Amino acid sequence: MSTNESLFERAQRVIPGGVNSPVRAFRAVGGTPRFISRAQGAWMIDAEGKRYLDYIGSWGPMILGHGHPAVLEAVQRAALDGFSFGAPTEREIELAEAIIALVPGVEQLRLVSSGTEAGMSALRLARGATGRSTIVKFEGCYHGHADALLVKAGSGLATFGHPTSAGVPAEVVQHTRVLEYNNLAQLEETFAAQGSEIACVMIEPIAGNMNFVRASVPFMTRLRELCTAHGTLLVFDEVMTGFRVALGGAHSVYARLIPGFQADLFVFGKVIGGGMPLAAFGGPKAIMQQLAPLGPVYQAGTLSGNPVATACGLATLREITKPGFYETLATRTRRLVDGLTVAARDAGVPFCGDCEGGMFGFFFGPTLPQNYTQVLATDQARFNRFFHGMLSRGVYLAPALYEAGFVSAAHTDADIDATIEAAAQALRDGA
Repeated sequence: MSTNESLFERAQRVIPGGVNSPVRAFRAVGGTPRFISRAQGAWMIDAEGKRYLDYIGSWGPMILGHGHPAVLEAVQRAALDGFSFGAPTEREIELAEAIIALVPGVEQLRLVSSGTEAGMSALRLARGATGRSTIVKFEGCYHGHADALLVKAGSGLATFGHPTSAGVPAEVVQHTRVLEYNNLAQLEETFAAQGSEIACVMIEPIAGNMNFVRASVPFMTRLRELCTAHGTLLVFDEVMTGFRVALGGAHSVYARLIPGFQADLFVFGKVIGGGMPLAAFGGPKAIMQQLAPLGPVYQAGTLSGNPVATACGLATLREITKPGFYETLATRTRRLVDGLTVAARDAGVPFCGDCEGGMFGFFFGPTLPQNYTQVLATDQARFNRFFHGMLSRGVYLAPALYEAGFVSAAHTDADIDATIEAAAQALRDGA
């Protein structure tokens, strides 16, 4: 029995499924998860000493790669001063100021410890600020495991929410409507029927939890128009895309394409914590001041604004704001996607891919999916074979068809070349 197998067997005796986040169990692709012992730069090393080029990056935060010297120094210095105080620190202010300076429309924000916590809090704030109960989300978009957001779509027009998870009572999600991503007709009909009741629409502008799927410009344009017309708040969930696809997040991407575009509330995570448990939600002062202790919407967190996490986040933000950072990252990511596309074409395999900044995705099918149903129609069996073909060649991709991938600043041109060559070999061998 290998070390990874032994660890997995041991883990399953004390941890449900042997993992603390379900996708890590490899259930979607089969096989034994790799237990990572350490990482450096663009590489992870498992418990058996095998090295892998890492395209997960802790599911997005490690935009600088693992063990960046400036980040390590900041974290070590902060840890010496204390792990947690239960009182405010100057660093919380500095991180909030840094994020606000980079994202127009965010005048105030509150720090929390996870993306789920940030999404849940933004949802409560939207309901409190509007006095409405109904929320809209889109199938294939994941906003954390808060009860009201663990729902899936039915068929036809916007359906009443039905819990996706056991333990979520139907009455908890009765005010959640789930629409098909990029479906303009559903969007129009839903607002025509219920516009005055909708507190907010929460969306991943570039979805990363059905792999990589963009909201189309016409869809996003009309969504903004309808929210404005009906007094509904547009909530951008940028836990994954924030400071990953561009310095101003996905919002800056759409603001360049849609004149005057502006979301109302934002949810951030991952990159702003640099790999530490840290997230945030923010927006205009008039909305944010509805939060306790100033307003009637309650929200709190014992470890919110943790001094070590904020040090890690600040050091990361300082590095990514350096001139040319995103241009280099985007060029390298595009080179990876283009190289994978050529390798698949040469092997006669239907394939398509897309990317923005340091985030990418690919599908085994002829055209890029526009929604979750189309993602499901791509070739999952081939993806699973390809995943294992790449893993055996030392390339660690997300172990599920439905997850995006991430390139870091630590990936070199040689790393990208090696990944493309591994893909060509895997595809030639029938992956």
